[in-house]
Amino acid sequence: MAQYMLSAHSVDGEVREPMTEERMQQFYERIGALEEEMKSAGAWVFAGRLHEPDTATVVRVSEGETLTTDGPFAESKEHLGGFYIVEAEDLDSAIGWASKTAAIVAAPIEVRPLDEMPDA
Repeated sequence: MAQYMLSAHSVDGEVREPMTEERMQQFYERIGALEEEMKSAGAWVFAGRLHEPDTATVVRVSEGETLTTDGPFAESKEHLGGFYIVEAEDLDSAIGWASKTAAIVAAPIEVRPLDEMPDA
């Protein structure tokens, strides 16, 4: 089976209706149920949710010296907010998981296959 990254992106300045405690609890229950479904189906590999882009540190090496800067690497209105790595038979199966995820998080989900790395 191939592995795919399902990535959710946030948009700076996007105005979303604030969630009440009840709606937040419902959201976490729905995400938890989806993640359990992924695990039961053998699709789950791992997932990560990211802090806001302004918490990022960018590391560069120039002439052997390590340089760091605050903030995201790219000046952009859209930033990676979180991701899932799933195993799926094919792209259509990965899109199925992305569709379920998009319905819950109310954001577009990008689906990209992971490149297979040769055994080290």
